[in-house]
Amino acid sequence: MYDVLIIGAGIIGTGIARELSKYKLKVAVLEKDTDVANETTKANSAIVHGGYDAKEGTLMAKLNVLGNKMYEELCEELSVPFKRNGSLVLAFNEEEKNHLKTLYERGITNGVSGLSIIDQEKLREIEPNVDLKAIGALHCASAGIVSPWEFAEALIDNSVENGVELFLNTEVLSIEKNEDIFTIHSSSGDFKGRYIFNCGGVHGDLIHNMIAPPSFKILPRKGEYFVLDKSQGKRVNSTVFQCPSKLGKGILVTPTVHGNLLVGPDAQDMESKYDVSTTGEKLEYIKFKGSHSIRDINFRENIRTFGGIRAESDRGDFIIEESSVKGFFDIGGIKSPGLSAAPAITLEAMKLLKNSNIELIEKENFIKPRKHKLFMNLSSEEKENKIKEDNRYGRIICRCEMITEGEIVDAIHRPVMATTVDGIKRRCRPGSGRCQGGFCGPRVQEILARELKEKMENILLDKKGSYILTGELKK
Repeated sequence: MYDVLIIGAGIIGTGIARELSKYKLKVAVLEKDTDVANETTKANSAIVHGGYDAKEGTLMAKLNVLGNKMYEELCEELSVPFKRNGSLVLAFNEEEKNHLKTLYERGITNGVSGLSIIDQEKLREIEPNVDLKAIGALHCASAGIVSPWEFAEALIDNSVENGVELFLNTEVLSIEKNEDIFTIHSSSGDFKGRYIFNCGGVHGDLIHNMIAPPSFKILPRKGEYFVLDKSQGKRVNSTVFQCPSKLGKGILVTPTVHGNLLVGPDAQDMESKYDVSTTGEKLEYIKFKGSHSIRDINFRENIRTFGGIRAESDRGDFIIEESSVKGFFDIGGIKSPGLSAAPAITLEAMKLLKNSNIELIEKENFIKPRKHKLFMNLSSEEKENKIKEDNRYGRIICRCEMITEGEIVDAIHRPVMATTVDGIKRRCRPGSGRCQGGFCGPRVQEILARELKEKMENILLDKKGSYILTGELKK
């Protein structure tokens, strides 16, 4: 019997799990995938927005601004890369320049810090490669960039260290309630609990409908992206937007915390919650629009394209509420600025639980997150000492990102173990560079098989069924 069951291990589910782990509660997280952060959390723009775009008075506006302010301290505590690089919304004509004033006034109302409207001269001082036709911009100094999957992984690691139980490959099939106890029937068996947080992302409406009458609908919206090599990462310093439309914030160009350049996304309303394919037509559109913001982006330096699905709700705002079934909490419709708002959404979720009269007793022995640095960011003396302790840190496996065998082994044996090639990639970056795992992929697979004591052909790329090897050609 659990006190709280959390459905979904994206940025919201892992954040709630970590907050709950501070209390004397029995908590379980159920995730249908092979790893955490494996849907919307791993496939988005990785932007911590300032909060000027969300409509005044909405949960999006309130929680974006609050969440933004929490990022620095949280990422420092969890050893997650984060940078306040600022953002720009470009204006190319007088009509768009007037819209910047609307965004500025909205931002001031929402409580956004570091906002100003800048002229063409100041814009070029901040971003020398901006398109010459841009006549001004809204500058938001408080905007930032983060690694969302690393953030979620750090949250769940610390949760598990503090007693939360994580069940991967566990798909929720149905939910029932008898008196005050919920039973979740899943592909891994039954789970009983007093309270449920529905953090099912694009599947949140389907999860809700298993226990309560329909009250919202999730409308999947797909966006496609380019990831460019680090040779293009310095084309911009800030996150650069064009004026937003009713479909979203438009095509952005941004550096990533790891030094690459990200361009995208478009916005496509979808019927499928699973279609993350990319198409030549849409990518050409993204390339055209991105080049309209920043001059001379060399798209021949593209190393990857990807698509992600965001959870657009028919209510147009975040859904953070107790459903008509007491004790069942919906945290849904967490589209952009959902990542930016995530730390504050977690606190709002905790308020729902506290209002249900649950007894929350803080742990005296809460384990704080372990501090760590990438091996390549250590000083020469620190590297030498690390190699003396474990010579696997002296063996480079990923030459593009300079990742060592020691770091890969550490990633496998974290509190939430990495068991797939992409799971390793998300935790310590082998395969994230120019060759996209062409050289290091087989070696990572070998290390996984060795450390997990598995056959090579049992090691997956990522999701269920994503086998890499099927067996030997000859013995």
